Amino acid sequence: MPSKLILGQRHLQITINRLCFQLIENHDLFNDTVLIGLQTRGVLLSRRIAQRLREILPGSTIHHGEMDVSFHRDDFRRRDIIIPSATHIDFILEGKNVVLIDDVLYTGRTIRAGLDALLAFGRPAKVELLVLINRKYSRHLPIEPDYVGKSIDTIVSDKVKVHWKETEGEDGVWLLSPDKNT
Repeated sequence: MPSKLILGQRHLQITINRLCFQLIENHDLFNDTVLIGLQTRGVLLSRRIAQRLREILPGSTIHHGEMDVSFHRDDFRRRDIIIPSATHIDFILEGKNVVLIDDVLYTGRTIRAGLDALLAFGRPAKVELLVLINRKYSRHLPIEPDYVGKSIDTIVSDKVKVHWKETEGEDGVWLLSPDKNT
């Protein structure tokens, strides 16, 4: 499958920095805002964002959690093997502004599951969505992000792969397209 680099290491860093400043513009010192990374890949992005916000806003408390939505997905019974990841939320969501964070928004099903899972932790005042990559087409649900690293046009057979230094040894985002010659 041929691949095309969408964001290299440097541009990924710049994009994360820009997203952080957009969050600061809307949430000031994060007194009433929490960040929730969606397992598995959104967690890596949310960790980077939380770390960068702490660097930019020293002294501010940035609440960051991680949530697995496996059992809230509408297709979980259709999967052969379900290996849930850890959920770690050690703060109250009731009345807070929640920023859900995921790496790639495609059909919207993971985000819908994240909204369902949030209710187990309280009723937020507001929920926003931050994604690194917005695949603009093939949405199954009417969900749109509030914060976008990069929007790309893709077809159903394309795949977007986000690599993180912590797991793949390098940072970057690639678009994988089927070989049209096969």
